[in-house]
Amino acid sequence: MAYIYENDPGPALAVPPGACDTHMHFFEPGHAMAPDALIPPLQDARLDDYRKLQARLGLERVVVVQPSTYGMDNACTMEAVAAIGENARAVVVVDSSNSDDELAELTKRGARGIRFHMIAGGALPWEVVPELSARVREHGWHSQLQLDGRQLPDRLGDIAAIAGQLVIDHVGRFFEPVDTGHAGFRALLELVGKGAWVKLSAPYLTEAEGAPEFERVGALVKELINEAPERMLWASNWPHPSIEPRPDDAVMLDTLLHWVEDEAVRNRILVDNPAELYGF
Repeated sequence: MAYIYENDPGPALAVPPGACDTHMHFFEPGHAMAPDALIPPLQDARLDDYRKLQARLGLERVVVVQPSTYGMDNACTMEAVAAIGENARAVVVVDSSNSDDELAELTKRGARGIRFHMIAGGALPWEVVPELSARVREHGWHSQLQLDGRQLPDRLGDIAAIAGQLVIDHVGRFFEPVDTGHAGFRALLELVGKGAWVKLSAPYLTEAEGAPEFERVGALVKELINEAPERMLWASNWPHPSIEPRPDDAVMLDTLLHWVEDEAVRNRILVDNPAELYGF
């Protein structure tokens, strides 16, 4: 499936200057799939494809997240960041074998976070989280966490051991819809109250038939924004790995119109919050 946007309707939401996509992935030729990975590389998820998407949506800044496909080989991610330049940052996967000099070099090249992908195909286990989060914090990085949000109540002890700032993916990535009274969401809200950031992204992972409003995920989002609008982020999750058919990215951006009535809050989510977290 090629990404062709000529004469293609864009989003209804006109984003402000400096708008940032805080979570997407690149797949480029010449990079090997990690032995334990489950999602193969996508053939049409390259830099040129993403530049077309940026133009369509009006985005200026991007955070490239290391896909589980490539395990701990961050070459594809960091090459893309280098090609984009000052408007790009990275979230990567490292382990105890990476020296402080290597972490410093990654920081210089735009890395700002470590990814803990705690679902099938992830590269790092829970046991290493305290040590690695403490090490990368010394380089100014945060920890980015993805898991099934229904597991949050049982993982609060492990999460409490994470050093430094915490970013939680995809509105908690609940593997099935939940309401605001669900124990998993209450745990997410508790974490936000203690300082965690949340990416308002990929609602289709929870609510498969919810487009374009995604009302059930939107109810969660509204409560999260009410708790801490200064720590909410937006992301496309392009190119939507393992999802077929792939959602329309304009619809994904326009979820913010359904979820956030206040333009100033939307602009904060799109521009100011990512600028603070990622150092734009």
